[in-house]
Amino acid sequence: MKILIIGSGGREHVLAETYAKSHRVKKVYVAPGNDFMEETSSKIQVFPHLSLLDFEKFLKLAKKLDVDLVDVAQDNALAEGFVDTFGKHGIPAFGPNKRASEIEWSKEWARKFMKKYKLPIPDFETFKDTKKAVSYIEKNPEAIRFIKASGLALGKGVIRADTKKDAYDGISMMKQFGSSGKTFLIEEGLIGEEFSLFAICDGKRYVIAGTAQDHKTAFTGDLGPNTGGMGCNAPTSLINRSILSEIKTTILSPFIHGMTLEGRPYTGIIYLGGILTKKGNLPAGRQVKVIEFNARWGEPEANVILPGLQTDYIDIVESVMMQELMTTTMRFDNQVRVSVAGCAKGYPTNYDQAKGKKIFGLNDAKKIKGVTIYGSGMKRKDTSYVVNGGRIFHLVAEGKDIHQARERAYTAMSHIFVEGNNLQFRTDIGFRELARSL
Repeated sequence: MKILIIGSGGREHVLAETYAKSHRVKKVYVAPGNDFMEETSSKIQVFPHLSLLDFEKFLKLAKKLDVDLVDVAQDNALAEGFVDTFGKHGIPAFGPNKRASEIEWSKEWARKFMKKYKLPIPDFETFKDTKKAVSYIEKNPEAIRFIKASGLALGKGVIRADTKKDAYDGISMMKQFGSSGKTFLIEEGLIGEEFSLFAICDGKRYVIAGTAQDHKTAFTGDLGPNTGGMGCNAPTSLINRSILSEIKTTILSPFIHGMTLEGRPYTGIIYLGGILTKKGNLPAGRQVKVIEFNARWGEPEANVILPGLQTDYIDIVESVMMQELMTTTMRFDNQVRVSVAGCAKGYPTNYDQAKGKKIFGLNDAKKIKGVTIYGSGMKRKDTSYVVNGGRIFHLVAEGKDIHQARERAYTAMSHIFVEGNNLQFRTDIGFRELARSL
């Protein structure tokens, strides 16, 4: 088989490797992809000259390469309806269609859907008018809130507001997200511990596909602005059997049922961004609530979950597309993994000074046992790699436990630097899991 993956980052890199492991897969094409992807497997080929949302060129490429399957892995491409359009041209495409993926690309629609089907969510209000939003804040100025752009914003459209001034600033910042921020939400500020959970769905049923814990803020100690994700660990012991049962009963089952009733049966990967709050009926007085749904694998979560998959991924994808998911079992190894995002200094705000700077030490880092590097914002220049984006790479280390995985990850990171001291990364990835293990 020949597979075409739509996307360019670390998520698409690990997906390409996951497909390439299959004896049934002859070639994996990634468009646009990034140059570093071709370093890890002779089966992988990238097309970095393509623009991410130029569907006609993707269609032309898919026909020219005579691919058997397109994996629409990227959120903007899903929102543009690539799955639908490939299907209309007779090319099988994996992922939710445009209407189903609205669960990610419109936070306004998603929250109203969750409220309708009684999923556990924070209190929220939707706004288009900044004056009305300011008036809403003034009714309870001391409350902690989150201001969220309704549309896609590369994981950066969420502003935490601990004070009235923070809330006003957050409302004002919605303008910087363009059309994605024209409609925005003000949500109750939930306090607790966040997690990521993934399930694969065939429109009627779902199977749990892994858990992880992301670290979204830019700086060590959970400080700084939100990013697309600075690192991750998997699996997370935060999700025990009782909590998983609660998630299935109160979130995943109502989600699948509700999407079907809405005429949007969900097929593909569903990513639950959840939180365990400090008030509820679960052990230790906690309750699970939904922060968000995403309509694809997360980055960096995919980088710490998919390498442990021992089932042939193409078998899983085919079982989903044939609505025969329950005939496939997802088996994982018993390794713990930690991912550290190597970023351009200044990410996620202004990192222009880092663009084009050379990256050193990648080969030395890969020599550390259990370490893999997935390319994201980098490109090849002559015989070197240079910075080409905010998150440059994701370094993943595996181990028998969180201690070993973290030690390997940070030992490997110590070998990497970017010209002009332009490498930025968090030094505390996995700290919550580490604390639970003591």
